[in-house]
Amino acid sequence: MKPACLIFSRRMALSLLAIIVLTVSLAACKPDKTGDLASSVPEKKEAEAPKATFLPNTTATRDSSAFATRTTSIRKAPGAELTAPKIKYNAGEDPDFARQHGWPVKSPQPLPGSILPQKRIVAYYGNPLSKKMGALGELPKDDMLRRLKGEVTRWEKADPSTPVQPALHLIAVVAQGEPGKAGKYRMVIPDAIVNQVYGWAKEANAILFIDIQTGHDDIRNILPRFEWLLKNPDVHLGIDPEFNLIASKKKPGTKIGTYDAADINYASGYLKDLVKKYNLPPKVFIVHRFTRNGVTNTRKIVLRPEVQIVMNMDGWGAPWLKRDSYKDYVVAEPVQYTGFKLFYHNDTKKGDPLLPPKDVLKLHPKPLYIQYQ
Repeated sequence: MKPACLIFSRRMALSLLAIIVLTVSLAACKPDKTGDLASSVPEKKEAEAPKATFLPNTTATRDSSAFATRTTSIRKAPGAELTAPKIKYNAGEDPDFARQHGWPVKSPQPLPGSILPQKRIVAYYGNPLSKKMGALGELPKDDMLRRLKGEVTRWEKADPSTPVQPALHLIAVVAQGEPGKAGKYRMVIPDAIVNQVYGWAKEANAILFIDIQTGHDDIRNILPRFEWLLKNPDVHLGIDPEFNLIASKKKPGTKIGTYDAADINYASGYLKDLVKKYNLPPKVFIVHRFTRNGVTNTRKIVLRPEVQIVMNMDGWGAPWLKRDSYKDYVVAEPVQYTGFKLFYHNDTKKGDPLLPPKDVLKLHPKPLYIQYQ
């Protein structure tokens, strides 16, 4: 008869071997893919799907808790190293990916009066002449400011360590489908309307951004027109590559435009000169982006102490697509600071939830500019 301790040891060894075989088999399994990403041009303002990503119909798989939890460790034979626990991140959240691509960015030391990175900006975007361009013009002024205040409170609760600066982001130059009198496919909003929104910002203790959609105009021609407004310490700038269509000569809305580093450097240089001319605190400069070619030659973008550049992930879509776009077009091409846009209607029109602050704060780096449209 064999000793009981020997039988027990062999049973233990067989059980351990079965566990190892089962674990290795499960690790080799991958979610099935049932098709390819759509090859058509994305609907206007929808985030561009990165070339290599999960399929839209596998969103539940990529976000499921089974794939988001830590992988388990297996005890190996004596003397062998143990497998370290590994975290499964959603796209745009992995700090190792961010570090590999150059985050945190080496930037000029923030000057006195800088908003970033000490604060997070939460902005309402739009135009009071249209209810379809964003939250800024969708509701009456008092309701809009009350709603913005509510969003500010939500972000303060989600990240108590970072004070929130409210903002109104006004589209002051609007791209048009017709050439207009100037033949530039853009309309400059009357100064009286701009001043009205500036007054609203002051009422809410908010800063103001003026946003420029150039159409067929050149940023070098139109930006100086706003010196009268930008010379104020609480007014900042945004530009939208989607509607810069000088090179293609296409009508706005029929093709997605682009800005090169040279255009961005011109605008930041202009802001720098204003800061010095009027003895202002640094300007925040928002550049919207949601496609691969939306901004070209990002490595050539110049950083200046007088200007704080934010690359804002501007596309709408399902949460997985927004995270993928943030990873591939903002994190993978670091400039200085990051932003993230949330669409009350477009992000949710296919049944997806609007990303709450706690989920946006999982992104790495954490966005310091949040825009609601």
